[in-house]
Amino acid sequence: MMLPDEILEEIYQIREEHAKAFNYDPELILADWLEKREEFEKEWQGKIKIIKTPLKKRKENRDSVENTV
Repeated sequence: MMLPDEILEEIYQIREEHAKAFNYDPELILADWLEKREEFEKEWQGKIKIIKTPLKKRKENRDSVENTV
């Protein structure tokens, strides 16, 4: 038996309220999330560094540089 996870329950509730606000229409829900993401990106542009190289690849590159020294 799994114990209730308060954080997951809160996430489920937020998702449910969000979906209900858009009458459970997946297209409207997605459009809203995309709009929120765009607003977030504009607000934080230049303030955060997004790493696009996977961690595994970065580690391999670092190891190869260390081995050549």
